[in-house]
Amino acid sequence: MVFNDGLRIRRDAHAAGLPHISGGDLSKQVITRAKKTPGRSWLGEVSAVVLQQALADLNTAYRNFFASLTGKRKGPKVAPPRFRSKRDNRQAIRFTKNARFSVTMGGKLRLPKIGDVPVRWSRDLPAEPSSVTVVKDAADRYFASFVVETADVPLPESAGEVGIDLGLSHFAVTSDGRKVDNPRFLRRAERRLRKAQRDLSRKAKGGANRAKARARVAKAHARVTDARRDWAHKLSTQIIRDSQAVYVESLAVSGLLRTRLAKSVQDAGWSRFVAVLEYKAARYGRHFARIDRWFPSSKLCSACGTVAASMPLNVREWTCPCGVVHDRDVNAAKNILAAGRADRLNACGARVRPGPAPAQREEAGSRRGAA
Repeated sequence: MVFNDGLRIRRDAHAAGLPHISGGDLSKQVITRAKKTPGRSWLGEVSAVVLQQALADLNTAYRNFFASLTGKRKGPKVAPPRFRSKRDNRQAIRFTKNARFSVTMGGKLRLPKIGDVPVRWSRDLPAEPSSVTVVKDAADRYFASFVVETADVPLPESAGEVGIDLGLSHFAVTSDGRKVDNPRFLRRAERRLRKAQRDLSRKAKGGANRAKARARVAKAHARVTDARRDWAHKLSTQIIRDSQAVYVESLAVSGLLRTRLAKSVQDAGWSRFVAVLEYKAARYGRHFARIDRWFPSSKLCSACGTVAASMPLNVREWTCPCGVVHDRDVNAAKNILAAGRADRLNACGARVRPGPAPAQREEAGSRRGAA
């Protein structure tokens, strides 16, 4: 409610041509004064820190929007802030140190003006938390996410390097020939999801049975999401533990989502897997690099360097003119590894990829005496 009130006031001020309202003035209007009105008196029952954090989120949303407009923020364009709804799939509140939240000796989470909340801990906190965010997801599950400061501990040095080719028939193929099957979590759960969605469509809107059916659909989707996330973490941890350097090909996932392969691409979860690989590599002292998506990894012979004229997707094995028979995906992974090694700096700080060299007389493109 505070977020929406602040957004409405700033939109009205912009429409009227008024100057920007500062954070302090906005806090006085939507929190301090609002508590004294009959319609917003219930704000006094909520921790003041939570209300201030809602305004902080609004300020962050505006900063990201303007940074995206000016080009300071890289990546996809950020839309302006929009009003929040109590029916949104995700609800969250954040407590900082000023709120004086704590973890009790009995392992409960003590929140101001809420009380002690029982928690099933996934792990022990490595340090004193600076804030906690309580999140309610679409399946009506509550999660407590703590912000703690820790030091990254690099893993022992490893001699292995690996190139990874991501796909649909096999989720990942590595340069050493290992093929990881695509788990297809969504495809395997489609029957259960269809049944839950069909039951939901038959319930009258506004009824208690519809709310129960909606919760069953959300829990079915949450089960798929959790399984995919857990699998991605386990696979990425294994790769980072065994490899000193990891190279993957950057994929145009947003473009593939506009094709007939959209459902399979979303089910694979390439973007999440690559993001997990990247942050784990930085945390544990591994080298991670992305190879340009236009690099012809599938058409390039990893043995002699010949580039095939074309390589349709239905061709899974091909023979190079040099006589080497290639598995399409393994060959692509080998080429990704070679390209990553070539772009990486060696121990002396020089490029591994050789620089330009003078062309031989028989290879020169111009004739002697030509202008």
